[in-house]
Amino acid sequence: MTVLQTAGTRDGNEKDASGFNLRWCFVFFVISGFCGLVYEVVWLRLAMASFGVTTALASIVISMFMAGLGVGSWGAGILTRRILVGNGRRTLRIYAIAELVVGVSSIAVPAQLKMGRLFLLRVGSLGAWQSSRYYILAGIWIAITLVPWCTCMGSTFPLLMAVIRQTARAASQRSFSYLYVANVFGALLGTIGSAFVLIELFGFQGTLYVAGSLNAILAILAFSLSFSVVSSPKIQPSILPEAKQTRLYGLPQGTVLVLLFTTGLVSMGLEVVWIRQFTPYLGNVVYAFAGILVVYLLSTLAGSRAYRAQADTQSAGASAKAWTSLAFFAVIPLIAADPRLHLEGFPAGGLRVLTIVFFCAMAGFLTPMLVDSWSSGDPDRAGTAYALNIGGSILGPLVAGFCLLPWLGERVAVMALSAPLFVIAAITALRRQAESTQAKSGLKPGVYLGGAVIAAILLFVLSQDYESRYAVREVKRDYTATVIATGTGFDRFLYVNGVGMTGITPITKYIAHLPLAFMAQRPQNGLVICFGMGTSFRSMLSWDIPTTSVDLIPSVPAMFPYYYADAGKLTGSPLAHIVIDDGRRFLDGSSQTYDVIVIDPPPPPQAAGSSLLYSREFYGIIKQHLRKNGILQTWYPETMGDKATAASVAKALMQSFPYVRAFRSFDEIGIHFLASMEPIPATPSSVLASRMPAAAAADFVEWGPKSNPQQQFDAVLSQELDLGKIVGEAPRTPAMVDDQPINEYFLLRQWFSSSK
Repeated sequence: MTVLQTAGTRDGNEKDASGFNLRWCFVFFVISGFCGLVYEVVWLRLAMASFGVTTALASIVISMFMAGLGVGSWGAGILTRRILVGNGRRTLRIYAIAELVVGVSSIAVPAQLKMGRLFLLRVGSLGAWQSSRYYILAGIWIAITLVPWCTCMGSTFPLLMAVIRQTARAASQRSFSYLYVANVFGALLGTIGSAFVLIELFGFQGTLYVAGSLNAILAILAFSLSFSVVSSPKIQPSILPEAKQTRLYGLPQGTVLVLLFTTGLVSMGLEVVWIRQFTPYLGNVVYAFAGILVVYLLSTLAGSRAYRAQADTQSAGASAKAWTSLAFFAVIPLIAADPRLHLEGFPAGGLRVLTIVFFCAMAGFLTPMLVDSWSSGDPDRAGTAYALNIGGSILGPLVAGFCLLPWLGERVAVMALSAPLFVIAAITALRRQAESTQAKSGLKPGVYLGGAVIAAILLFVLSQDYESRYAVREVKRDYTATVIATGTGFDRFLYVNGVGMTGITPITKYIAHLPLAFMAQRPQNGLVICFGMGTSFRSMLSWDIPTTSVDLIPSVPAMFPYYYADAGKLTGSPLAHIVIDDGRRFLDGSSQTYDVIVIDPPPPPQAAGSSLLYSREFYGIIKQHLRKNGILQTWYPETMGDKATAASVAKALMQSFPYVRAFRSFDEIGIHFLASMEPIPATPSSVLASRMPAAAAADFVEWGPKSNPQQQFDAVLSQELDLGKIVGEAPRTPAMVDDQPINEYFLLRQWFSSSK
């Protein structure tokens, strides 16, 4: 039996006296939950393309999205109490208008975000890159852009609860949980549909159009059904039923709101920690993040359904032990994230993620129970309660991402987030300990709590963080990532959130020396986007030219001394400039031009967000910062990608620059693309070598594979690639653009190609 069928049967699949079928409410919320998730995912990505791929920016977008939902839930609750009491027909029509307005956002928001990017470019120094003013202005623009639309989304909970209350009062007492189940189910479908199907087929804008069309259909259906709703003007503003006066667990009534805020904060905070913990095992790809979200939502759905099934037979007060379970379940993923458990790579590493099922299911059980307990179907009270839960959901990621993870690390962050849950569990256990009904029903709450606390401490003591797998290491944490420098000699490597970024390899020297040597005149300056171990930055400085390097993660450049003894001397040079920023946003906010710009996008080619460094729009920005005869070098790790992605990158370059050349790396694992607005002549290796300063020549051959610069250049020049053949491997693949990230969304392409 499907969730839809079960819910319909439980809450009335026949028309009640008002002429309205409650199943429609479930259908509406499944679809609106689907659309809401799609909007959140796509808007976040579009905002990053406009304002920068930074953790701070992502936090702003998510916070504004959740803030809009909270404002809408709270405001609509007041509206239903003061204006829409007893008028189900009008309420349903206002709901239809809200859905229609949300649908309009599919067209408006992308345009608004692009306008925001232009606005910040025009304010000049007021919105200078790497300044707090930039984020303040970006935050204000994002708030103006997202909050109104999200307010309409958030209003739908109280509005449909009011419709249910006015048309089916017998079924209204737990109407929030009824709609909550539908909303989570829809969000689950939205996660699967957007990440695994829609974005790959239609791109971001096309996916928004799908969601917008669904919202429009909902609006039409709701407006049509409003004619069958019989208004009940005699229904007076609701007086709180006796159930609302019941003190849950014997605590003051307002405690329920505190509990809701806490569950929102802890749940969303743990989600941030889980992503950091499981990335080393799943990989930094869109599907890994989507997989975590799918497990989260599916488990939440199961917990919510369990609450609905037990609501008729058990009182809310009987859930006291559930808080102990919730607190303990929050700690279980510590074992799953332990590197000694040999489960790596997707989908094997996905088994680790299954340990979050217990926590998510229990949170899914308790959240709708708390809202139902507080509201008893009153949309005004439900709106307030849900807004408080959302408020915690806003604060949780900020606390976890900007405080707990940088200061404490993953394991301690989990314990810190679970601590409030253990406090709640202790309070409820002590309140219920003396009740004979509890004492007779198995293990006493106090004993159960004590066992959970001891087990949680043991899990913490026995588990290890990911970096423990490396005997020789240096670890730094910041609000963006956990960075590990490890190894000795030629076996040194750099890991970001457990994903290998780079090692000691001549390729990173080629990235700088190859385009610099192709300059007919001595280069005057250069830009390195993506710092890595600092090899390309160091190689460019060996040309004795002003060199700027930009990296998104503060701890990455901080590891420079681990790899090079002369790092302090180099960074102290007046020629060296290291910037912590998104490379694309840095260029947007700068008027500086360069002779050479080199890019080494984070591996693998499928890395989430990496398409923004391969896209035609990004190359358009690069062109504005290249001097005449300037050269762009971008590195593509061919053996880690596929033919379609290589063709897409080549097409984007060829459509952006009139002159493009490609060379396979000396070890044949990747491609050096060189692009310019002026011809890049076929210069002999001897000439390229002669252009190098002595320090640059020495740096170039430091790690081989050849003994002199000329032979070193020959190892690559002899492997020039025909761009036509690269494109011909996947001729139907479009050029990489921001809206169509070919490299990140590839599952359908992979399935269909393997089935041929």
